[in-house]
Amino acid sequence: MEPTRFGRTFSKVNGYMDDYRTNDPRADALARFKAEAWPLLPSLLRVAVILTQDQHKAEDLAQETMMRAYRHIQSFTPGTNMKAWLMTILRRVHIDTYRKDSRAIDAGSLDGMAHEPAAPQDAVIHEDSCWSAPDELLGRFDDTEIEKALRAMPDAMRWVLLLVDVEQMSITEAAESLDVAPGTIKSRASRARARLRELLLPVASQKGWVTNCAGE
Repeated sequence: MEPTRFGRTFSKVNGYMDDYRTNDPRADALARFKAEAWPLLPSLLRVAVILTQDQHKAEDLAQETMMRAYRHIQSFTPGTNMKAWLMTILRRVHIDTYRKDSRAIDAGSLDGMAHEPAAPQDAVIHEDSCWSAPDELLGRFDDTEIEKALRAMPDAMRWVLLLVDVEQMSITEAAESLDVAPGTIKSRASRARARLRELLLPVASQKGWVTNCAGE
């Protein structure tokens, strides 16, 4: 595989680490970064691609996240969740990036809300008639269709699904990353999954996967 900017960043990190003697107070923290943070780069990049819709921007976002984590590794508490910590940094880098962009969406939605607005009544899916086995049905969509639907969702909802459903983080870990209560994550995840099904319903109907849907 051709070396990427991530490989160059990794070499840079290794170079910095090699500069420290084993008795240096930063050595343990830097070694922990290499052992615990760096292997999570694919997860960061996966989330970044969905957020940015652009491979190069995603690489920039993931790289800046790793470098920011590297610079602040001493603030990470040993024994706590590294993935949750990195996702928190990724989200902050994403917010910072878009706040600098004149085309950015409202920063308030990026910061997240304690509660999601209720969906319009005419947009509510009647699962009994359309989605008899929603988990099984969702598994039939390809990644492109799922990613397109995720990008059409409000940021607060999208982040919950990215962390809980895509990255398989626990409710507690997701709550830590998004700095909200676990109960908020549960409520938001329920709304987000309903919204995801709503967005995917036209595709499922077109493919003949659902029948007898309300409103058809």
